[in-house]
Amino acid sequence: MRITWGKKLLVAAAASLFVLSLAGAQTAVEEGKRKIKSRTNPSMPELARRMNISGKVKIEVVIAPDGHVKSSRPIGGHPILVQTCVDSVKDWKFEAGPEETTQIIEFDFKLQDR
Repeated sequence: MRITWGKKLLVAAAASLFVLSLAGAQTAVEEGKRKIKSRTNPSMPELARRMNISGKVKIEVVIAPDGHVKSSRPIGGHPILVQTCVDSVKDWKFEAGPEETTQIIEFDFKLQDR
């Protein structure tokens, strides 16, 4: 089965449009950064410490116009580390804004040398 240049060009154009649409969606989430007024840092879970688990956790938060966290959901990270981050972010307060915004917050858990 021979693939013509026209089909190759069509596939390349479709792939380019797909990649560009993904890039646009990512920047929309990153826009609307609000300053944090108060935060509580998550603590390393004891199980993660015993199992020598480290790494990054990303949480997507929806911030209400008055600055409180309306909702949060994990979008990446080790399951043992995720819950402590979600619990911590619920208590954060941001500066007030004109509308509801979405932000991604990243936590980095590192093992301590003993």
